[in-house]
Amino acid sequence: MNDSAVVADAPARTGLRIPRMAALALLSTAMFVVVLDTSMVNLAGFAIRDGLNLSATELTVVVDAYLIAFAGLLLLGGRLADVFGGRRIFLIGMAIYVAASAFCAVAVNAPMLIVGRVGQGIGAAVVIPAALALVLALYRTRTERTKALGIWGAVTGLGSLTGVFLGGTITEVFGWPAVFWAPVPVGVVVGFLIWRTLPRFPGTPGRFDGVGAATITLSIAALALGFVSAAESGWVAPASWLGLLIGVISLGAFIRVEARSSHPLVPLSVFTRIPVVVASVMVLAIGATMTSMFFFLPLYQQEVLGMDGITTGLTQIPLAVMTIASSALAPVVAQRMGIRPAIRLALVLMIAGLMWLTLNPETDGFSLHLLGAFLLLGSGIGMGMVNTIAMAVRDSDDDESGLLSGLVNAAQALGGALGLAALAGIAIAAAGSHTEMSFTAAFLGGAALVLIALTVSLIPLSRNQR
Repeated sequence: MNDSAVVADAPARTGLRIPRMAALALLSTAMFVVVLDTSMVNLAGFAIRDGLNLSATELTVVVDAYLIAFAGLLLLGGRLADVFGGRRIFLIGMAIYVAASAFCAVAVNAPMLIVGRVGQGIGAAVVIPAALALVLALYRTRTERTKALGIWGAVTGLGSLTGVFLGGTITEVFGWPAVFWAPVPVGVVVGFLIWRTLPRFPGTPGRFDGVGAATITLSIAALALGFVSAAESGWVAPASWLGLLIGVISLGAFIRVEARSSHPLVPLSVFTRIPVVVASVMVLAIGATMTSMFFFLPLYQQEVLGMDGITTGLTQIPLAVMTIASSALAPVVAQRMGIRPAIRLALVLMIAGLMWLTLNPETDGFSLHLLGAFLLLGSGIGMGMVNTIAMAVRDSDDDESGLLSGLVNAAQALGGALGLAALAGIAIAAAGSHTEMSFTAAFLGGAALVLIALTVSLIPLSRNQR
């Protein structure tokens, strides 16, 4: 059956009121909205720091508050999508995200902004796995899912592109609160269209593990607090070692809860699948590096290279374009090279880009050095993330698609939350002041994380899993 026949037949088979590709476009737009806002917030970081008089540590907390909630609740979001059906959970998550975005926009101090960012993280943690579960419900074969995930990744890159293009401009013209108002109307429209056009895919009867969600979220929050506190107060400070201790204990509690639960958030048996484990570890390392770099780069360009917000956004367009292009080409490269060689190539490109950044001369404005590093980073990020996620979820059954999509997205967000805290801690400590950062230390730290992912990619798999 050709693809046009499949698309034409999709509404009849699934209850869709629109062609399947249009449904994929709507679901991808949800991811677009989340990535758009995240990207714009990164571009607005300098203005937020200046407008609310934040230190480097406080700005890190504002960004990490979103990532902690996002990472800690993604697994629960995936499970909720499995149990209650993807569309219902998607709409609930989008409503939370839109409301929290509006709350961030009216924040007048750091605590208010942090609360709003936590709300955004909760909403995104529900929206993204639900949307991806709906995509996997529409595209059922390995080939179809790989192609659909390529489009999904390309839209993610497009969100980054639009965010870097608009983030600096909106911030310069309307002020930083405008970056939080921007996703509100888009989220409302997307939610309405999903409600009107997608069917109520039935969920799988079962329960969800609220205790597991609480313990893993506490673990991530405590570990992140420990890393950030260590940068400001030292490793022997009570907040530092106590945060790390609570984080480790909570992680152990999470594993114990999951092992004993009759309805675990993450069935530990999933970790007997080597491809899922390997892909999750690689996604964690890539997510740590990617999230951290998109936080550090705008600050580096504005504080060190002397760019304004608009110029910073415009000069990051090549990075976003390469992310889109490599995401779209990722399935083709994987088909020709094999998925794991394609992932290794992506990781090597990321390392090369990060090392190039450390050699960039600290002159004012944009340079060919910066452009070369951006092109390498973008090509590695897009290809690496799409293919590692595809490696984890391509063989999933319908009743576990939300679980596995939540797992790999949680690994990415977990890497982002802890990676940003750790690398920010290293950068602040290297600078010798909680108000400044050493960007060279941050870039070298990111390269070390990607090197870990490259090492993990060498773990042998069975022949039919390569």
